[in-house]
Amino acid sequence: MLTLYGKDYSSRLLLGTAQYPSPTIMAEAVAAAGPAMVTVSLRRETAGGKTGGEFWSLINGLGVDVLPNTAGCHTAKEAVTTAQMAREIFATNRIKLEVIGNPDTLQPDVFGLVEAAEILAADGFEVFPYTTEDLVVAERLLDAGCRVLMPWCAPIGSARGPLSIDALRSLRGYFPDTPLIVDAGIGRPSHAAIVMELGFDAVLLNTAVAKAGDPVKMAAAFADAVRAGHSAFEAGMLEPRDMAVPSTPVFGKAVFS
Repeated sequence: MLTLYGKDYSSRLLLGTAQYPSPTIMAEAVAAAGPAMVTVSLRRETAGGKTGGEFWSLINGLGVDVLPNTAGCHTAKEAVTTAQMAREIFATNRIKLEVIGNPDTLQPDVFGLVEAAEILAADGFEVFPYTTEDLVVAERLLDAGCRVLMPWCAPIGSARGPLSIDALRSLRGYFPDTPLIVDAGIGRPSHAAIVMELGFDAVLLNTAVAKAGDPVKMAAAFADAVRAGHSAFEAGMLEPRDMAVPSTPVFGKAVFS
């Protein structure tokens, strides 16, 4: 069971709602994935020319918890204002906090991120910060009041999968009791399985499903991969070895001379 800010979820997959070919396909993909939450960007949806009321009605009709995000914000002030607007619209204190620092990599501005997290946590928000795998930044976010961390494994939308297994493994090791959700850079179900095998608690993705040839089938594939990776971690996987080890016992074998 995944526990985030005191609430339990049976799914360990979080799914974005942007870039789908149609609202119908998005809804079908969400149904196929069975995610714990869906993320929604106020800026992205209003910029796309959608009428707010219709879109909010569609999201609410999914029957899944909503995690609004501050995508598109480049300063702490912007992110805080957007989060406050999201709380009014969705009647939730949950917020996925993004403060983008680099326009090419979309890497978080970790200084603005910590600043905004501290303000929002003090205002009663349940903050889900999109961050890097940096251990010092993670400490600062936890000190600011975050109880969940969402490190990237590669730049947003890059579909490159985990670029630094060692860094992700270190993050997991340093914060064994903090829910860690890998967010950004996952492109294939195998990528999701890999990070779950490292002991991460959940995966958040969007582009890999929304831009797939068949988003509904891909959503189901990712749900299966997340479950498989988590089950493998819990089962205790065999560690790699430098030498071959026979799987058939040699004791009791017949000896011919």
